[in-house]
Amino acid sequence: MRGSAAPAAPGRRARHEARVRRRGIVVAATSTLTAAALLVILVPLAPGWDAVRRSFFDGEIFLRTFPGLIRAFLVDVAIFAWCAPIIAIWALAVALARDAQSPALYPLRLFAIAYTDIFRGVPVVLVVYLVGFGIPGLGLARPWNSPYIWGSLALILTYSAYVAEIYRSGIESIHASQRAAALSLGLSRADAMRFVILPQALRRVVPANMNMLIALQKDVALLSFIGPVEILRQAGVYKSLMANFTPYVVAALIFLAVTIPATRYADHLIARQNRARS
Repeated sequence: MRGSAAPAAPGRRARHEARVRRRGIVVAATSTLTAAALLVILVPLAPGWDAVRRSFFDGEIFLRTFPGLIRAFLVDVAIFAWCAPIIAIWALAVALARDAQSPALYPLRLFAIAYTDIFRGVPVVLVVYLVGFGIPGLGLARPWNSPYIWGSLALILTYSAYVAEIYRSGIESIHASQRAAALSLGLSRADAMRFVILPQALRRVVPANMNMLIALQKDVALLSFIGPVEILRQAGVYKSLMANFTPYVVAALIFLAVTIPATRYADHLIARQNRARS
C-alpha cells in the first residue's frame, strides 16, 4: 500500500497546480475584460469626449500622416543604429577603466568615475542642448556643424555612462576566485579579463542592456529639440499644419509597435536567466 501511494502524491500535486493556474487565468481574463468594457462604456459618456476624439483620434488625419511619420521614423532608426554599437564599445572601455587595478592606471580609473558620475547626473535633454547647440556654436564648417552628429554624440555620452555601470555590475558579479584561478594558471590580468571574466559578465548583463536599448530608441526623439526632422518633430509639423493632435497619437503607436516586442523579449531574457540561476 505504501509503495502505491507514493507515486500518487506527485500526480495530485500536478493536478492541483494545473487547477490553480487555470483559475488564475480565468480570474485575470475576467478582470481584464471587465476593466476594458468599463473604459469603452464610460469614457465616451464624458462631456468632452467628442472634442477629444476629433482632436486626438481623427481617422482621416491618421491615414494622411501615417506614411510621412513612418519615413521620419526611419531617421530615428538610423540614429539608433549608429549610436548603439558606439555606446556598447565606449561603455565597455569606460567599465574596464573603472576596473583597472594597477596604481599606474589610477588616472584612467579616476576619469571613468568622474565620467559616469557626471553623465548619469545630468538629464539627457540637457546634454542634448549643451552639446547640440554648444559645439556647432564654435563655427565649424559643414558637415561638422550638423545637429545629427552632435545630437548623436550627446546620446552616446549619456547612455555610455549608464551602460558602463551595467558592464561593471556584471564584472563585479563574477567571483574573485575565478580571477585568482586564472592568474594562478599563468594568465596575465588582461588575459584573465578577456578570456575568463568578460565572457561571463557580458552574458549576465544582456537583459539589462536590452532595456537600455529600448530607452535609447525612445530618447532619440529628444534630438528633435535641436533640429533633426525625426518622427517627433514631423508629428509637430503635422499638428501645426492640421491643428490636430492625431499625429502625436500616430507617433506614439509607431514607437509602441517597436518597443513592446523588444520589452517582451527583454523580459523573456530576464526570466530565462533567473531560471538558469535557480
